[in-house]
Amino acid sequence: MTINTVPRSVAWLRVVTLAVAAFIFNTTEFVPVGLLSDIALSFNMETAQVGIMLTIYAWVVALLSLPFMLLTSQVERRRLLIALFVLFIVCHVLSFLAWSFTVLVISRIGIAFAHAIFWSITASLAIRLAPAGKKAQALSLLATGTALAMVLGIPIGRIVGQYFGWRTTFFVIGVGALVTLICLIKLLPSLPSEHSGSLKSLPMLARRPALLNIYALIAVVVTAHYTAYSYIEPFVQTVAGLSGNFATVLLLLLGSTGILGSILFGKLGNNHGSTLVSGAIGLLALCLALLMPAASNPTTLLTLSAFWGIAMMVIGLGMQVKVLALAPDATDVAMSLFSGIFNIGIGAGALVGSQVSQHLSMASIGYVGALPALAALIWSVMVFRRWPAQLEEQHSAV
Repeated sequence: MTINTVPRSVAWLRVVTLAVAAFIFNTTEFVPVGLLSDIALSFNMETAQVGIMLTIYAWVVALLSLPFMLLTSQVERRRLLIALFVLFIVCHVLSFLAWSFTVLVISRIGIAFAHAIFWSITASLAIRLAPAGKKAQALSLLATGTALAMVLGIPIGRIVGQYFGWRTTFFVIGVGALVTLICLIKLLPSLPSEHSGSLKSLPMLARRPALLNIYALIAVVVTAHYTAYSYIEPFVQTVAGLSGNFATVLLLLLGSTGILGSILFGKLGNNHGSTLVSGAIGLLALCLALLMPAASNPTTLLTLSAFWGIAMMVIGLGMQVKVLALAPDATDVAMSLFSGIFNIGIGAGALVGSQVSQHLSMASIGYVGALPALAALIWSVMVFRRWPAQLEEQHSAV
């Protein structure tokens, strides 16, 4: 059977499997956010020092996304996904066994190798595998897998880490990846590379100012977010003076409200995408600025985290859709750049948060993060006014 002639149920099952894979990859990238204190304690290190692991992971992904995508541009996609999952599983076993922080970092670098390629090809594969006329829904399902990593992956990973040790969290993720690998082997057809682009695509994309501005905007917004988010677990415990269980609840709420953001974008994104994204960036800036004042009241802090989660999901979805719209002729190159730039922001934010925590105070991470978020808000309004037609054509591309 070809991709286009399979029953709709099979097509959806393939997309769901990719969404599960997205859930697993995003869970492992961000689960250390909920385990920093436990990892630091096991290696007799400070939390801010362990946080550098987040920066290393993110920057490895950022540096390797485009080169690895180009190196594998002609590789059949099913075979490539299988190879990525094998590497992913092996490195999680190494994370489980890590006898030093250096070994843990090495294992995370191996996972980042797989991550760099996975997110370069997954969005375009979801579109190819989707039932006819359901490409936008397939992307939304992929985004739901991403959101569920925040909703379930990170909090559950933290709970497992609290009760059975952080090493067990990584082991469980590896087992989940093994089950997903078996499903991929059974479900996916042969997927020859299509529209992946090449080095020749880079000058072409570089001549698209709207796309370049979106990329730069992504880097600034994500840096703002991760300046505070990377250290939200120790912030809750050391600054707000609340329990580890409260930190788990906060992470759960922040992630779960991301689903509301996905629903909101699905309903209003077609006609008001740019307005939604700018509004979400403004909401992010407000949430970060109010993080420290909200720390004095648990209910206020939880409410703030809910709006924070909605804002980040709308931003992530909106930016991804715009990138796909602005580069429909080189989707894999464009998305590898998106993934790389997103991870530059993650790494930068984690590094800034670490430096603020060590040299200023952890209480200041929200204030510091709010500054680039405010700059991004002003920038986004300028970008969306400068190129309104191009940026609103995204829906024809998906």
